[in-house]
Amino acid sequence: MSTFALTLILAAAFVHATWNLLNKRASGHATFPWLVAVMSALFYAPVALAAVFYWHASVSIIGVGFMAGSAALHTGYFVLLNEGYRAGDLSLVYPLARGTGPLLSSIAAIVFLGERPSMIAVAGGLMIVGGVIVLTYNPQRLSQVGVRKAMGYALVTGAFIAGYTLWDKQAVSKFAVAPILLDWGSNLGRSLLLTPFALRHWESARKEWQTHRFEVVGVAVLVPLSYILVLTALQFTPVSYVAPAREISILIGTAMGTRLLAEGDVRRRLVAACAMVPGVVALSVG
Repeated sequence: MSTFALTLILAAAFVHATWNLLNKRASGHATFPWLVAVMSALFYAPVALAAVFYWHASVSIIGVGFMAGSAALHTGYFVLLNEGYRAGDLSLVYPLARGTGPLLSSIAAIVFLGERPSMIAVAGGLMIVGGVIVLTYNPQRLSQVGVRKAMGYALVTGAFIAGYTLWDKQAVSKFAVAPILLDWGSNLGRSLLLTPFALRHWESARKEWQTHRFEVVGVAVLVPLSYILVLTALQFTPVSYVAPAREISILIGTAMGTRLLAEGDVRRRLVAACAMVPGVVALSVG
């Protein structure tokens, strides 16, 4: 993997972990993802327009189709992730979701997209996944109220991560959809898909905005920024390299969960998270 791609992914990892911290702090109503999608579409509309009229990025029928598909997959992802945070700790839900998604997407990329990562890269990916397993496996916690429910949400969230990763990879690399347009179209589509639900729960949406306005704005700004960086890397880097490397955000997210949210089991979680660093190094040289 090139130095530029690794730099993009590491920068995205910090941004990604930060917005997940804000999302967990809110742990809001199911209308929270709708508020985030609406604000993201509004904030990044000028950038999307600049991409079309200034940088001459093209928008084709195929591109619109990819935006719609991405919107559907990301809607499932954000709704499930939000419910997972309502049920469990950031340092449990975040690593499990982020670990499952890249593992599934890497396997699918090898099987369906014909990617052939080097043995060093495969070893690095396995080291990262192993770190995630150690990080999340705790038999004593399985008996706690809500833990299994949170893990269930995290695992299904991981499946959606794999789905949108493969879908969006094809969009930006094979069909040359501009990352900013793909992400903005996805946010716009997600806001439209969730609008009927938000209208039925308008009072909850209003209270959510009043209570968690800071978190809504923060997540709305950081989510597109993080993913545009990843999409840029996916334009010229295989999924089987990008997906595992993104898991470095787990290290950051775990540190945030244990330090800033006072979540327990600090030592084991941090040791397991740090064990993933050599895996990222292996991916970078593989």
